Amino acid sequence: MTAPTQVHCTHEKHALAILDIFNEAILNSTALYDYKPRAPESMGPWFEAKTKGNFPVIGIEDPDGTLLAFGSYGSFRAWPAYKYTVEHSVYVHKDHRGRGLGLQVMRSLIAAARQNDVHAMMGGIDATNAGSIALHERLGFKHVGTLPQVGFKFGRWLDLAFYQLLLDTPANPVDG
Repeated sequence: MTAPTQVHCTHEKHALAILDIFNEAILNSTALYDYKPRAPESMGPWFEAKTKGNFPVIGIEDPDGTLLAFGSYGSFRAWPAYKYTVEHSVYVHKDHRGRGLGLQVMRSLIAAARQNDVHAMMGGIDATNAGSIALHERLGFKHVGTLPQVGFKFGRWLDLAFYQLLLDTPANPVDG
């Protein structure tokens, strides 16, 4: 059996597969604090924002070209002094979880962040998502705080835990 391969995701090839993964997570988990599935039209602006911000969208495909997992990062907050901090997310198709794909995507996101002179990677994780928390801790992320009851989904309050990885980049950070 041929191993899955890493790819740079594009709107043309991957938008609908990413949308399917997003929507499954919205409907069946607290991985996204969203209620309604996203429309196909939402993917154009999503990819445009990634391109404009020079943010990677990294995917894992099987030998047939089916997207199994993907991840990306974007701005953490809108103010200029946060320019060296990003917030990332990783999603694995429901039929392919537990195979190390999330770990593979995360390692690639960390490498991309270093290459792009990111200093801090932030992950906002539902506090009950033990699998995602374990993945982040395995990669050296530290728990830096929990915001209790900031979300409400599936008839219950949700706590949002933040995990952070500090990188040794950039070599020469600047103001402004």
